[in-house]
Amino acid sequence: MKKHLSSKELVLVASMLFGMFFGAGNLIFPVSMGQLAGSSLWTASAGFLITGVGLPLLGVAALGISRKEGLLELSSLVGKRYGMFFTCILYLTIGPFFAIPRCASMSFTVGIEGSIPSGLQTISLAGFSFVFFALVLFWSLRPGEILTWVGKVLNPLFLCFLSILVIRALTAPMGSISAVSPSGSYAANAFAQGFLEGYNTMDALAGLAFGIIVVRAIRGLGVEDPASVAGSTVKAGIFSSLLMAVIYLLTAIVGAQSRGILEIAENGGIALAEIATHYFGSAGTVILAVTVTIACLKTAVGLITSCGETFTQMFPKGPSYRIWATGFCILSFLIANLGLSAIIGYSLPVLLFLYPLTITLILLTLTSRIWGGHRSVYRWVTGFTAAAGLLDFLNALPEGAAAVLHLHEILPPVTGLLPFFDAGFGWICPALLGLLIGLWRSRTA
Repeated sequence: MKKHLSSKELVLVASMLFGMFFGAGNLIFPVSMGQLAGSSLWTASAGFLITGVGLPLLGVAALGISRKEGLLELSSLVGKRYGMFFTCILYLTIGPFFAIPRCASMSFTVGIEGSIPSGLQTISLAGFSFVFFALVLFWSLRPGEILTWVGKVLNPLFLCFLSILVIRALTAPMGSISAVSPSGSYAANAFAQGFLEGYNTMDALAGLAFGIIVVRAIRGLGVEDPASVAGSTVKAGIFSSLLMAVIYLLTAIVGAQSRGILEIAENGGIALAEIATHYFGSAGTVILAVTVTIACLKTAVGLITSCGETFTQMFPKGPSYRIWATGFCILSFLIANLGLSAIIGYSLPVLLFLYPLTITLILLTLTSRIWGGHRSVYRWVTGFTAAAGLLDFLNALPEGAAAVLHLHEILPPVTGLLPFFDAGFGWICPALLGLLIGLWRSRTA
């Protein structure tokens, strides 16, 4: 039995893993973080790298170690109903609710919005997103060589232009990082805010959703032993994670330095476009727009395909793949027209609910051999974490929704009882309490 991947095979798997995780959308959040964190960049980056790089790696490793055949089977360790719920909401989050619409709205924001009069931006976004999702649907219904071809051309092209932009920015910085004062939450707790900012990449969610693809790829190369599969997954993950970490840090530095000339942008997409225009003029904007649009198009096709296939498998007596794919494209089109800032704003409450559940599921899976893998532990930890995550969800709702639900009067007496809630970590103590109760129940059952 083959025990290890060759160096060439390891690089191949690592490249695939990087391509799965790193899309054009991953650029906008470190750039935005850099602009806001300023002189606290390094502290904020430490938190960002934990959720943006470390957790995705652990998610893939958890699937390899657990020997489960995907997210549904893994999350069903808590219970079958919970497994269905968690799998559905996670795929919808990285699919038609947020990640896929973000692909279209980001492409528009980076490439077109700045050159269109404000009065025409709404109708322009509608037209652009219609064409975008028409192409996405076309390729999603005809998966084949086009994705492979675009992937092989895209990654070198995208990384090449990004390298040119980053090198130009670092050799001719707009300002000094130390001279930029942190803004907003970064002034109070840069590490915690950077940690939460890493949620926006959605890569830890994607790690659980797509990790089985990496595991199957390694098995397909002849490595069958579970320990060897997990080891090969971690090795490939470390390689791709290091590359992601370097890109995140460099783009965050560029974002922080841009504050020497530019104001804080509404979102990272606008900031990236402004930086490209500053260094390369209109030509830079065009090149960035083309590469980002192609990257987002490829990512959207991959997500539509994955979500469609997953829901077809989960509901075998339900709609066909073509209906799921068409429905997801239509829903994504409608949500994309809310605009990039709105999508990012509305996704935050959902991510604050999902990420603690994702983190605890990953950590419980990785440590299950230590405490025996009893279902009671999974259930108690998940139950207490979900309750705290729901409070985070409600607390992060947009101001209009919070006012309608009178959350400003209802939540403070409850959230005030949770340590670290204001920093975004109110779920930690409930999760630990659930762990203690679960361990006690597993031993007395």
